[in-house]
Amino acid sequence: MEPFEDENVPLYTVGQVADMLSLKQAFLRRIDELQVVSPQRSAGRQRRYTRVEIRVIRQVATMADEGMTLPAIRRIIELEQRLAEVARQRDELAARLSEVSSERMLLARQLSALLRKPRE
Repeated sequence: MEPFEDENVPLYTVGQVADMLSLKQAFLRRIDELQVVSPQRSAGRQRRYTRVEIRVIRQVATMADEGMTLPAIRRIIELEQRLAEVARQRDELAARLSEVSSERMLLARQLSALLRKPRE
């Protein structure tokens, strides 16, 4: 996959993100300080944002415009991330349960066939 195709590659500077989203650079620094969105740093210690982080920043800006505090926004984002992880785990467990149920049914049929065979 090319770096430009990967949403998790940190490509965008504070200035670029501020321009893209019509935000002040100070707002981006503040949400980093409060660990609402924590971008990676380049070798020169400049913040670099991914497209995923930019989407989260857009959401943060919208919530802030609606009057929410940054600590409250951070908590909401944390809970959303936790919920997404729990949903992923649930889906994995459901898939595994389906596999185990199929195996159990196969074993039950095999056992039933063995029990029906006449003894020699």
